[in-house]
Amino acid sequence: MAKTQMIHARVEPALKKSVEAIFSKLGLNTTDAIALFFKQVELNRGLPFPVKIPNKKTRAAVTQLRRTKRPKTYASAEALMVDLLK
Repeated sequence: MAKTQMIHARVEPALKKSVEAIFSKLGLNTTDAIALFFKQVELNRGLPFPVKIPNKKTRAAVTQLRRTKRPKTYASAEALMVDLLK
């Protein structure tokens, strides 16, 4: 079947660059990846991964992060774990 339909989407430039690098490692280009996603949606008759509404605690964390100009960062995973386990 001929590919005759165009899809236009706006995404953040950093996200586009990041996912295109991943696609490249997988031997795909963006068009192939979108077609693969569409085929999986068709085969699954829905999204090919679970989508859930975040719980109250997660929503609060996302809201707090969006309000913070500079999110908290850690020098190492160990420092993160120490903070989490306080």
